[in-house]
Parts: sequence; C-alpha cells; structure tokens
Amino acid sequence: MKSSRWWQRTLILALLSVSVVAPVFFVYHRLNLSPYARREFQEDISSVTFRTDPLQLNAIGQEGVEELEEPKEVVYKEKDFGSTNSSIQQKINDCEKSKIQGCRNNILERNVSEFNQDTRQDLKAQQKELFSIVEDENIFNTTVTHNQSMHTHSKKTADANVEVKDKKSMPRATQNHQSSRPQPRRVLNQKVLEIKDQIIRARAYLGFASPGSSSRLMKELKLRIKEMERALGTATKDSELSRSALQKMRHMEASLSKADRAFPDCTAMATKLRAMNQKTEGEIRYQQRETTYLVHLAARTTPRGVHCLSMQLTADYFALRPEYRKLPNENKINDPKLHHYVVFSDNVLACAVVVNSTISNAKKQGKLVFHVVTNSLNFPAIWMWFLLNPPGKATVHIQSIENFEWLLKYNTFKEQNSSDPRFTSELNYLRFYLPDIFPTLNKVVLFDHDVVVQQDLSRLWNVNMKGKVNAAVGTCQEGETSFHRMDTFINFSDPFIANRFDVNACTWAFGMNLFDLQQWRRQNLTALYHSYLQMGSERPLLKTGSLPLGWLTFYNKTMILDKRWQILGLGYDSDVDKNQIEWAAVIHFDGIRKPWLDIAMGRYRSYWTKFVEFDHPILQRCNLQA
Repeated sequence: MKSSRWWQRTLILALLSVSVVAPVFFVYHRLNLSPYARREFQEDISSVTFRTDPLQLNAIGQEGVEELEEPKEVVYKEKDFGSTNSSIQQKINDCEKSKIQGCRNNILERNVSEFNQDTRQDLKAQQKELFSIVEDENIFNTTVTHNQSMHTHSKKTADANVEVKDKKSMPRATQNHQSSRPQPRRVLNQKVLEIKDQIIRARAYLGFASPGSSSRLMKELKLRIKEMERALGTATKDSELSRSALQKMRHMEASLSKADRAFPDCTAMATKLRAMNQKTEGEIRYQQRETTYLVHLAARTTPRGVHCLSMQLTADYFALRPEYRKLPNENKINDPKLHHYVVFSDNVLACAVVVNSTISNAKKQGKLVFHVVTNSLNFPAIWMWFLLNPPGKATVHIQSIENFEWLLKYNTFKEQNSSDPRFTSELNYLRFYLPDIFPTLNKVVLFDHDVVVQQDLSRLWNVNMKGKVNAAVGTCQEGETSFHRMDTFINFSDPFIANRFDVNACTWAFGMNLFDLQQWRRQNLTALYHSYLQMGSERPLLKTGSLPLGWLTFYNKTMILDKRWQILGLGYDSDVDKNQIEWAAVIHFDGIRKPWLDIAMGRYRSYWTKFVEFDHPILQRCNLQA
C-alpha cells in the first residue's frame, strides 16, 4: 500500500517536472535556432491580445484611489509589446556577448527594483487601466525557484521570461516616458464633455417614448439625467468633479447601453438629435434678442447714483445766493489764443471725467478753456459741480441750449424715427452749429462726453490742416472694429448720392475732432448740413444719427489723423488691444456700454474711474462707487 502511494507521488512529481522543464527547453531551443526563429518568436508574443469588457474597464477607471487595496490589472495594446520584445532581445544579446554571470544578476536586481517602484506608481495610475501585477509576481518567484537548478542557458532564458513579465507589469505611463515619441497633452475637461454628451443622448432616447410613458427604462433614464445634472453642477474641468460623479457616469453608460438596445434605429436617433438642435438654436436666438433689448434699455436708463448726484447738485445750486454762483476766469472764455475744448452733455460725471483727464495730462493748464453745453434740466447740476470742484488754472464755461435764441430760426430739431436718445437728443446735433455758438473763436476741439484724455494735446493745435475744416481719426482700414464704409449709413442707391460721393471713400469718427471755424464759415457748411438734413427728411437718404450727416457735410473737407490720437470701440468691443489703449492720446467709449453704466465692460472701466473722486462727500452720499 505504501509502495503504491510512493509510485503515485513519484509519477505526479515527474509529470510536474516535465511540465516545467519542457516549455523552458522549447523556448531555449527556439531562441537559439537562428535570428529568423527569434523574430518569429517575438512576433508570436506581439500577436497576443486580451479580450476585455469596455464597460468594466471604464468602471475601474472611476474608483477612488483610497478604495484600492492592491494593484489592479493593466491592459495593453499590441503596440506596447513591440517595444517590450525589442528591449528583451537587446538584453539577451548583451548577456550572450558578455558571457558573464553578473549580467543576469544585474538585470534581475534592476527588474526587481523597477517592479517595486512601478508598483508604488501604479497606485495613482491604476484608475484607468491596470494589469495583474500580483499574479505576475507569483509567476516570477516560481520561475526563479525552478530555474536555480538548471543549466546556464536555462538561467538566461528564465531571466528573459522575468524581463517579459516585468515589462508587462510596468505602467503604460512609464513605458511612454521611456519612449522618445512626444505624447499628446491631456484634455482637462474630457470627463465634463462626456457627461454633457451622456445627458444629451439620454434626452434623445426619452424623446422616442410616447408622452406619459412610465416604462422602467424611461424612469431609469430620467433618474440618471437628474443625477448627472446634480453631479455636473457648474464644473468646467475634470478636477472639479467628485468621485461620485465619475461613478454615476458608469451607471449612466449602462443605462444608455440598455436604451441603445431598445432603440437601435440610427436614422430615428439622428432625426431626433437634429430636432433638438433646431429647438436649442431657436431658444438661443430668442435669448439673444431679449438680451439685446435689455442691454439697450439699460443704456437708455440713467443709473440711480448718477440721477441722485444730479438732484443733490441741483438742490445745492439753488440753495446758493446768486453772488456765489460765479465761476472763475470768465475773461478767458472768448480768447482765441487759448486752447478751447467743447463738450455737449447732460451727464455730470461724464463732463467731470473729460475735464479732469484733460487737465491731468496737460503741460500748460492755464491755456485750457472748457465749454460745456447742456440742457436747462442739467445746467444747475453741472454748474454746481464745477463750483465745488474748480479746475485749477483751467477755465470752465457752462452754457444752456435754451439760451441760444438764434437756434430757433433753424427749426431743425424734429422728432427722429428712433427711441434712442443718442439719436434724438438736440445736444447730439449742436456740433453742426459750432461757428454760431462760438463766434469769436477760430479753432475748437470737440469732445464726446464718453472720452478719456490720456496725453497732453498741445501738439494737436499745431497740426497743419491744409485748408481742411475737420481733422479726425480715420476708420478707413477694413477689418478693424471701427471700420465703416460710406454705404453703411448712407443710401447709395439714390442717384443724388451715387453721383456725388465715393462709396469707398475713407470714413472718420466723431469723438475728438479739431474744427477750423474760419474755414467752416468761409465754406458755409452749416447751410450745407441743412440741405442734407432736409433731403433726408423727404426721402430715405441716410440712417438716423449725426455720423452720416457729418460724412456728407465734411466730405473732402476732412484731414485724417493718425489713429493713435483716438482709439475707438471701448463701449462695444471686448477685444481692443491693450497696447493701443495705452498709446492712444484719447480713448473713446463709443457704443452703448458706457463706463458709468452697470453694463460697462469691466476690463476698460478703470481707465475712466481713475478720474472720478469717489471719496467726494456728495458721491458717497449717492452711493457712487468704482
């Protein structure tokens, strides 16, 4: 009985020995036959593929690091084995050339060290793709134990097998680091985009169900959509997502797989997605129209703080006795040798910024004279502001449009076909009466009240105008934000316009204009303006506003200044070059997003607010802040 057991045990051990030795001998025989046989063996290894379940691997990628107790499986593509085999072959050749026993030991020690280091790195990399390192480690130990009693060539083969296993157990990130090929940068919002796509797909599948459907799949999709929307929240980057969000992605993918099997018709899916896209585009267009309307409404509304400031100043003005209402340096207002700046405005803060910014950058403040023309409603407030805030050595002259009795004979301020006060305000058309408003002056610089002066403007007064009436910054270059062709606002289908004007003529901008009033009077341009205004009221000659009237009136009478004198677009263009803003002598907040409004562009507003004294008591009383 004992002998039979002994024979059985011996037979089992013999079979086990054969099962271990035979593969090793076979591999050694293949490797030593010829270089061709070695290449064939490598190709056999590289042809090995692993069948994986994508859904399962995706689920592995969502696990948290702290929940893993040991390294997981890493799944490689076929291309990963090519570089591994070449490394194995190189090390085997080195060992065969040296014939030194230490080569095997060095490789073994290095592999063990790399194995331990890579195992620690896998704790971070295992969220996406892992392989069974533990299993390979067991095979490694078993192989080394059996090969200790083998011949030297068997030891080399065993070392090669160890090298193969260690290479397989290396993380893909390590192998890519060793490769000389550059790797693409990781997309930071890939998971966020995947979540959004999943929500869209789920809603499309819900659209296939009949109204009021309460099937189990529809309920599941509705639940998944709510979960994903809560998990996504306001996240825009993968780093902002929680681990629970990644876990819910796996659940959503499983639900979508069920829906895909339930609704296999791709044509119907495409039709549904197209309908959803059209509906979304319609909603976007509606929101854009609503936003545009609200922005224009805000632009036409006086902010509460500015209204409060005007009311407080008006009350203070009428509380003063008449003898205390005089502004200094009144004797300079008609001196043609000084530099005269004109502003037409009904906004107290806007006038204050124009005056303050010009004085702050002027080298000779005593030569500056500011003429502010407003309406009777805002006249007391603007007057009181400059009484409380005198402009130093400069002179300020305030006038009301109601005092221009000569203006009544023109009777040109008719109701415009627009609800925008920029086009209907009488102050906007006073620029065409400058010679009548200032009969003793030879030159004036006209400012819009939404400009900020950043440099000394004394050089502007020395510009040779070569007989022109107007000097302005051109908007001639196509592609610039401020570019406008003549036919943008003027009707060139009218024969009168087409025969007298060039549609490709260089246009220019209001905002900062130097006017030679003597040349203006000689050429009687105010009468020319009236003729164009009359024709425009009789037929569709031009669009509403003073700009097209200016283009017609000063056609071939305008000298184009360098664009560094004035930069446009700060009231509507969010991409004005900062360097151009810094270089410009004057910056213009043309557009509806004025710097004193809540809808102003934040990146430009500081250029305007730095000339407002927000610590002034009356501004603090009206809660005006930067």
